[in-house]
Amino acid sequence: KEGRSPSIWDTFCSMPGKIQNGDTGSYACDHYHRFAEDVRLMKDCGLRAYCFSISWSRLLPQGRGKMNPKAYDFYNSLLVELHDKGITPIVTLYHWDLPQCLEDEYGGWLSPKVIPDFEAFASTCF
Repeated sequence: KEGRSPSIWDTFCSMPGKIQNGDTGSYACDHYHRFAEDVRLMKDCGLRAYCFSISWSRLLPQGRGKMNPKAYDFYNSLLVELHDKGITPIVTLYHWDLPQCLEDEYGGWLSPKVIPDFEAFASTCF
């Protein structure tokens, strides 16, 4: 979607028998397209904070290098919407979404080569 590359979770979910009913989570609740409505519902429910993750494979589709401008726009819009509704964002930087290209290139988290790539991802986020 909109420049996001496959993650290791996408690969895992596509393996037969790994996820009940063959579900993938490809669309889940479609927060990417419905975030404004979601935040309104959060406000209506009286939530004061919202925990979400910034997808590495969405923000940096090649795992490093050029940032995906559509991802930046999405996360910026989400943060503005949360702020406008008085909801505190709690950001997770990693939630099972290492870009598959880094797994393929050097073995992902099993390699020390991931350290500068994760550092660059974190720096891009903040």
